[in-house]
Amino acid sequence: MPLQATAVEQGVLVSTEWVAQHLKDTSIRLVEVDVDTKAYQEGHIPNAMGWAWDTQLCDTLRRDIIPKGKFENLLGQSGITPSTPVILYGDNNNWFAAWAFWQLKVYGHRDVRLMNGGRKKWIAEGRELSMETPPVTPAPYTAKEPDLSIRAFLPEVMKTSKDRTVQLVDVRSPQEFTGEILAPPGLPETCQRGGHIPGAKNIPWGKACNEDGTFKSAEELRSLYQTSGITGNQPVIAYCRIGERSSHTWFVLKYLLGFKDVRNYDGSWTEYGNLVAAPIEKP
Repeated sequence: MPLQATAVEQGVLVSTEWVAQHLKDTSIRLVEVDVDTKAYQEGHIPNAMGWAWDTQLCDTLRRDIIPKGKFENLLGQSGITPSTPVILYGDNNNWFAAWAFWQLKVYGHRDVRLMNGGRKKWIAEGRELSMETPPVTPAPYTAKEPDLSIRAFLPEVMKTSKDRTVQLVDVRSPQEFTGEILAPPGLPETCQRGGHIPGAKNIPWGKACNEDGTFKSAEELRSLYQTSGITGNQPVIAYCRIGERSSHTWFVLKYLLGFKDVRNYDGSWTEYGNLVAAPIEKP
């Protein structure tokens, strides 16, 4: 079955063409989420809001997702109500858009979608860009209590690594997985030790994408994960370095392949790789 049809039926994926046709639709809210908000300032999809991943979607004091009250304020100030369809896109093939998608689902927002291909595909197609921040009328927003069934924490990861009751998927690069490097070049969040969590399978997040930034077909995705024994028959926890790449893989497994029990370990390697005496594997 084609991925596009399956994802659209689930209401989680829209095309660049769909977005282009709905630029003036005031019933939806389009949001760009990037690692570097300079991209938004240099030109974004018309009528798109811009969210800064590192400040607006993170609690910078606790190294956590934003608390419920700040989440409600962010969405309310963005003109979003609990019934507003939110269309997310961003750079790096939707890394941080997927992080925002996951966080919106943690707080129970019903209608969240990704624009397939992200900012990269929109620009490659020569579509319209705007320098203007759209006018917004604040709206009341009340979030649900956090859904922790889609989030993994360190104690669970430690237990899982030991008893192998849950499959761990490390979505970092092979060089990070083996410990050859601690983090991708130029990125500040790092760790004391390199390697991976014992028992984890290395399936880099980028293998789920085509060259244009869109997701591969359902058949290709299923084959990619089945080759490493990830079939959905067991619960899965995905992790990376700080949780953004793993949220991308979480989206693929949960929404594009329909796995029932998938969690994102957003503590990821910057938490685990800094633990005293924690077991680590290397080749």
